Formats: sequence, structure tokens, C-alpha cells
Amino acid sequence: MKQLAASLLLASGLCGTAAAQAPAPQAATTSADQRMQWFDDAKLGIFIHWGIYAAHGTSESWSFFNGETTWPQYMSQKKDFTARNYDAQGWADLIKRSGARYAVLTSRHHDGVALWNSKKGLNVVRDTPAKRDLIGPFVDALRKDKLKVGLYYSLPDWSYSDYDVFTREKKRYDIKAEPARWQRYLAYYQEQVRDVGERYNPDLYWFDGDWEHSAEEWQAQKTRAMILAHNPNAIINSRLAGHGDYGTPEQGVPIHKPTDRYWELCLTMNMSWGYRPSDNAYKTPGQLIRIFADTISMGGNLLLDIGPKEDGSIDERQVQILEEFGRWTGKHGEAIYGSLAGIPLDYFHGPSTLSADGRKLYLFVDGRPNEDLVIKGLDNQVLRARVVGSNATVGHQVVGKFGWSKVPGLLYLDVPKDAFDPVVTVIALELDKPVSLFSDQIKPIESN
Repeated sequence: MKQLAASLLLASGLCGTAAAQAPAPQAATTSADQRMQWFDDAKLGIFIHWGIYAAHGTSESWSFFNGETTWPQYMSQKKDFTARNYDAQGWADLIKRSGARYAVLTSRHHDGVALWNSKKGLNVVRDTPAKRDLIGPFVDALRKDKLKVGLYYSLPDWSYSDYDVFTREKKRYDIKAEPARWQRYLAYYQEQVRDVGERYNPDLYWFDGDWEHSAEEWQAQKTRAMILAHNPNAIINSRLAGHGDYGTPEQGVPIHKPTDRYWELCLTMNMSWGYRPSDNAYKTPGQLIRIFADTISMGGNLLLDIGPKEDGSIDERQVQILEEFGRWTGKHGEAIYGSLAGIPLDYFHGPSTLSADGRKLYLFVDGRPNEDLVIKGLDNQVLRARVVGSNATVGHQVVGKFGWSKVPGLLYLDVPKDAFDPVVTVIALELDKPVSLFSDQIKPIESN
């Protein structure tokens, strides 16, 4: 796995001590790192919440769980879920144009309605006018476009008679009092996971709903082993009750870099995961791209959600956002894909990333600053500074560097006024060595 630990390693000691040069990336990788490599490099994925809830624009599963509607009323949407305008290849092509490298489709949400012809439980093939498998064509389309395939699966099925939880206010039974019934549910969900693996062989399994039971109750270890026995290269998210490979913060951009080595922020474009025509609180493309920059600056991925309509068409506002992402990612790809987390905000007041060898520092600039940009504590010589996507030269000057001091001066950057991107501009600094950062922190004196 590419690593550049010293990109964030600050030297300790007295004021005036410079940081050591960052080591070269490790030549050898662990099997876990090899399995996670494509995910680590991908940076952008598209989440797709699609199900019967799009028919009447209700909240997916939660609307009946929370008592906003009844279960029969919620399930009445089955008769209006047609998928008549579903174009799987069109979806995949749009996702590819956005710059995403993978997509995750809800194979079955908490409501229990599967998008394939499951042997047991509710599904769109038997129970809706769609009358066909909706996952297979999308998986084929993604692979045709050389995109990685992710499938979401809810561990709970609030509609299944052998599952213990029905709504927030009602449980069907206690699993300790009726263990045989719980064992039947475990067999049901594990058979569905096995079926999904055998039919579609996803590159990524995205579980959800694990909060309702412990890892032992879910038999999470057994489920993970089953998945990896079928596909040793499969990746599993953290919501298999702690038996996954990467963290999944939701909605809010982390304030501080997560402790997970690998992580992914899942985020809606508006306030809803599925299609809700009443939800017009869309973030702008610029706001979402800035969130994306913040995310990759901390070494994470963004899983940006869309919610298709019941007929399979995608709201034009969602299309426009993905198209704008494509414009921006296409222009700035070298600073995105395969990048490492950038330097701390103490050094540059904005997002940043590093190339795999640490010799290119990418700075993400929001808007048009009134003054020159400044970087503190960069113990490198800048060989070249340029605007990514246009190769316009960026003026650079070190100010306040004294020969008798090891403290780096302030690096000022002068970006040509006509070189700024309409949303976020990216500047590449080509360095003389892997990035090296200076620290002026003084070690505290320990008392006896």
C-alpha cells in the first residue's frame, strides 16, 4: 500500500528543529492493503437508493418504521413501482462521466423488498410491475464501463416474519426466548447474501442496520468468512458489526481525520437517500465538490448518493450535479485519483492532497483570494508551481527565511487571475524531495 507517513509526521524537539525527510513508499504490501488498493485510489463512488419507496416519494423503510405511515400503506407502493424507463447502461455511463470509479446499489433496504428474484422474502420480480431483475443489468453495465461494483444489503428485514424488530414501537419476539425463530432469520439473510455473491460477485459489500444486534447475534464473522471464501478480493464496509474493512461516516464531513486507515463519507445531494419530489433542499455542485475536496484531503472517499424515480429515470438536478462533478474531476484527476491525504491545516488553510511519492503537493483553493496564497513550514524547495488542468505558471516566493535559522520561511503563491476554476482551483507544487514539514512545537517539561 502506498504510504507517506512522514507527510504528517512533525518533528519533535525544541524550536528551530526541522522535520526529517519523508521516507519513500513501502515496496511491499500486505494482502489486506492489496485488496483495498483500488478502493483507496478510487476516491469517488456513487450510492444509489432505489426501491418501491420512490413510487410515492416516502422515506425509504423509515416512514413505516417511525410511524409516519402504516406498513400496509407503505407496501401499497409496490403496485406503482414499474422501472419502465430503467436504462442500466445509461446509469453506468452517467456515473463514469462523473469521475466516480465505483457505484453501490441497494440490493435490499430495511423494508425487505429485494431488487432481484430472491428465493424468499419480497422482491420486485414477483411483487411489482417491474417483473424483472434490476441488479444484473446494472452490474453488467458497470463492468462494461470498467467500474467497480458495490451492492448494499440491509441486515434487518423489518417485513420478514422471522425478524424480531417490526417498528420502533413494536417487536415481534425476543430472540433469547425464541432462538429457533432467530436462527431461521439468520439462515434467511445469509442465504440472500450468498445468492447475491453467486449471482453478481460484487467487488464491495455495503452492509447496513447492524445496530439492532451484536456481532455475535448477527454471526458477522461467519458472514464475512462466507463472502471471502467466495471472493477473497471482496471489500466489506464497517457496518457488518465491526467485521468490515473501512469506516463509513454518514452525512457530516468529519471535523478531524478519522482513525480508520480506510474510510468513506456517504452523503446525500439533498436531505433524502431515495427519490422524494418534495425534497428540494439540494446542495449546489460547488458545495458538494468542496465537500469532496475536504474528504480526499483527509484520505477518505466520497460516496455521493442519487435516488432514481420509480420508473428508473434520474432527476435532472441529480444529473446536473454528476455532470459538473465530471467536468471538475476530469480537469483535476491527477490531484484526486491515487492521492494521499494532504498536509495539516496548520500549514495551509485549505484542503490538500499528495501524490503517491510525496513529491507533488496539491492545494485546493476555493474562490478567488484577494491576497497571495501562503504556506507555512514547508521544508522543501519548490521546483515548479502550476495550475492543474491549465498548466498556467504560478509565481512563488519564499519570504522571511534566514540563513542562520532552520525555520522555513513563508511560501507565497501568486496565481494568475485568469487561471481560477469556477468552483475550486487546484495548484500543484512539484517538490525537490518528498514533502517535509517543520514543527516549532516545544516538548513539555515533565515534572518529577
